[in-house]
Amino acid sequence: MSIYLGSTTLTYNYLNKSGTKALDQHAKEPIVKNEIAYFEAQMGKIKTVDAFVKNYRVFNFAMKAYGLEDMAYAKAYMKKVITSDLSDKTSFANKLADSRFTNFAKAFGYLNGTSLATAAQPSDVVKAYVQQSMEDDLGATDQGVKLALYFKRMAPTVKSAYGLLADTALWKVVKTVYGFPTEMGTADIDQQAKAVKARMNVADLQDPAKVDKILKRFTIMWDATENTASSPVLQLFNSGSTASSGFTSSLINLKYGG
Repeated sequence: MSIYLGSTTLTYNYLNKSGTKALDQHAKEPIVKNEIAYFEAQMGKIKTVDAFVKNYRVFNFAMKAYGLEDMAYAKAYMKKVITSDLSDKTSFANKLADSRFTNFAKAFGYLNGTSLATAAQPSDVVKAYVQQSMEDDLGATDQGVKLALYFKRMAPTVKSAYGLLADTALWKVVKTVYGFPTEMGTADIDQQAKAVKARMNVADLQDPAKVDKILKRFTIMWDATENTASSPVLQLFNSGSTASSGFTSSLINLKYGG
């Protein structure tokens, strides 16, 4: 079980400072360790796309590593992804509005001799698997920690407001921080993108310091609105008085990036 310190803020701050140590500890957990050992022993023996998708444990390991575990059942679909010609903009993988699929095709397309495919290094797949596994583990206890870790990892890959809107997890963080209403999802996508650009500079996501400020605000707001029963910080103010509501309000009204 990954370390959890009782609140989104405390746990994320610890992991942000001690990420490598936490990942090493998670990799040593029996179930994770066994899956890593199996993948490392079997992946090198697999030479074709069919053999890859038919090996349940290896295929699921790879899918989890690339954040595609929910699609592991769709083997025919993923075969079309892996066998896509990435040099062709009209190919199946390139037409999907999700970089996870093109990344997967780049990593495992070598099994089909696909152009632009670069064989994934087993160590890189293992590292990604451990990261994803730890995030999932923490998410079972506190979704806010999972969202924060995912945002930290993926924010630098976002190039436009459309990229934020297309990723449910990234959008949940942004929506929480900047107070975008749920009803906004019914608007035209171009209008949604315009609203995002009016409230934030997407280019800030390329700056680690600015991403950290966004996540500082997110974790505090998540604890204030979602984890009020478990947050040790908020419990100090949870006396049933007006001071409690005033404190929560002050957290929500922190200036962006403050």
